[in-house]
Order: sequence, then C-alpha cells, then structure tokens
Amino acid sequence: QVALVESGGGLVQAGGSLRLSCTASGGTFSRYTIGWFRQTPGKDREFVAGLWRGGINTYYADFVEGRFTISRDSAKSTVYLQMNSLKDEDTAVYYCAAGAGLIMSTRRRPSAFDYWGPGTQVTVSS
Repeated sequence: QVALVESGGGLVQAGGSLRLSCTASGGTFSRYTIGWFRQTPGKDREFVAGLWRGGINTYYADFVEGRFTISRDSAKSTVYLQMNSLKDEDTAVYYCAAGAGLIMSTRRRPSAFDYWGPGTQVTVSS
C-alpha cells in the first residue's frame, strides 16, 4: 500500500512556473510507474506526464509541448512536476498516481493506476 500526497499548487500568472511535488510513503516507491494527471469540473481526468517503472524514462501528453518536466528524488520518495510557461488552460486539480505492472498500452490511463493522492489545485490567471 502506497500513500501519496501532492503539494506545490497555487495561483500563478500566465507564463509563470510552478513545481508540484508528490511524496510517497508506505511502499517501495521505485517499483512503481508514477503519473501526473489533471482534472477540471465536468471533464475526465487526463494524463499529463509519467515516469516509467521506477526508472528514468519519462513520457508526456502532447499538450505539454516541452513545457513540463517530471523527475524523481528517490532519497526523498518524491516525484516532481516542473511546469513552465503556464497557460490558462492548465488550470485544474493535479493528481499524482502510482501503478504497478503497467504496460505500454495502458500507461496513460487513469484506470491503470492503483494509488492516488488527494490532488492540489493549480490556477493560472491571465
């Protein structure tokens, strides 16, 4: 069982940056694929970025367009999402998730992840 907690959300102007953190406890963090997702009211939760199977391979949603970077600090059991050049449409609740046994075809699907944090709000104002 892994417990996840996000932090670092807040209000930022368009064009600005935020760094979200996802800290894990209660499990072997490095075993899991870690994903960042986001959700706005009335819409499905969508994939943002992932760190594949405890390693260093990263993958991103197309809309990220090089603006976001996912990284890991294993010593702190923390995964970060550095978000630059933020846009109004990036406003959402951001969630981190951990999944074991994901395969390539499912690694962007929320349903493939086993554990979720409560989320952190990111609001981008223009």
